[in-house]
Amino acid sequence: MVTTGLSNQLRNTNHSRRTRRSRSGCSRGRCMVGAVGRRRILKMTGIPRLALRTTTTTTLSKPGLIIIRRVSYIIEEYKCGRTPNPDVLCNTRIKFGAFMDAISDMEYDYVASGHYAKVAHPAAGGPSVLELSQDMVKDQTYFLSHLSQTQLKRLLFPLGCVKKEEVRKLATQFDLPNKDRKDSQGICFLGKIKFSDFVGKHIGEKEGIILEAETGDFLGNHRGFWFYTIGQRQGLRLPGGPWYVVEKDTKNNVVFVSRDYYSIDKRRRVFRVGSLRWLSGKPLDNVSQLRCKVRHGPGFYSCSVEMEAEGDVAVVHLDEDDQGLAAGQFAAFYEGTICIGSGVILESWDDQCFPVCAKALQLAAVEDKTKLGKPVKIMTMPVTTSVEAEPGETSGEEKLVSA
Repeated sequence: MVTTGLSNQLRNTNHSRRTRRSRSGCSRGRCMVGAVGRRRILKMTGIPRLALRTTTTTTLSKPGLIIIRRVSYIIEEYKCGRTPNPDVLCNTRIKFGAFMDAISDMEYDYVASGHYAKVAHPAAGGPSVLELSQDMVKDQTYFLSHLSQTQLKRLLFPLGCVKKEEVRKLATQFDLPNKDRKDSQGICFLGKIKFSDFVGKHIGEKEGIILEAETGDFLGNHRGFWFYTIGQRQGLRLPGGPWYVVEKDTKNNVVFVSRDYYSIDKRRRVFRVGSLRWLSGKPLDNVSQLRCKVRHGPGFYSCSVEMEAEGDVAVVHLDEDDQGLAAGQFAAFYEGTICIGSGVILESWDDQCFPVCAKALQLAAVEDKTKLGKPVKIMTMPVTTSVEAEPGETSGEEKLVSA
């Protein structure tokens, strides 16, 4: 068996050399460490290396066109007030899409990557199966859940049977150059650029107002609704919190917030998904006993799925409530430890949306927002509920006295 180390170098030929480094999210020194590290590892193992260069101009390669489309898709989703998942799209369209296309003429049977997942290839020629990894915290099946059967059957995930700490121990044992490297973060094809900077560069900023959902009080201003997603807590810069984004008025550029995000009467458990893709390649019938992830992490919900007439749209009923259902995100479905597919969250059920009072809706529609005057002074009395706080944080239901 012949093994070759392939690296995909994303490059934007529409920018200067300096700009390209900035957009990649790393300085020249850091980029060189990664490149040198890969060469050292391949030299240590005796594996030959081949670098593929993928451009992001619209006039050169097909991979470049796909990257442009993915970025455009992300931007358009944010403009519409939805929250896309770039990592799912990157795996589907770039890492195992454009990359697979680029090596289609090369005689390789499989592509191995460092994702934390398992894949089983039946000897009888049946469909390949995506399974949960040994490390449930680092498991990446959620991000791989929208692959096609054609992509999946050519993949190998060697790290699926080990945990991250074991991988780090092995890296130290073999003195690999990346043994002390921190976990990667951010959008894979943008590098370490802050996502808010990415959104701001492509959409810009437009000042809007922040209203309290329950009272309609004018609390402050924001940079543009596209910078915020349902359930977001950071970046609001409001006193007396924690505050959470609960709804958005994209027409009037208004963000509604609340401190009662975890109240029982404001939870949601029913939503619609579209663009469904089943890893087996065959449509799924109505199923009442599945597990579902609505975000990356070790947590699951039990759920039932009711297919609609369109075929790629379904209604999902969770067995527990969830506050953070955001349109544009993916819901991945599992039978036991097997990931069977995923779809894009279209909407939560109308009667379960977070309630916004009539006053707030009226103020949101006011054309001249300067008539609202100055933001109110936020002062509340402490009220504690049974919702458990995150480690080191104040519970979302503890109302703090603050000015």
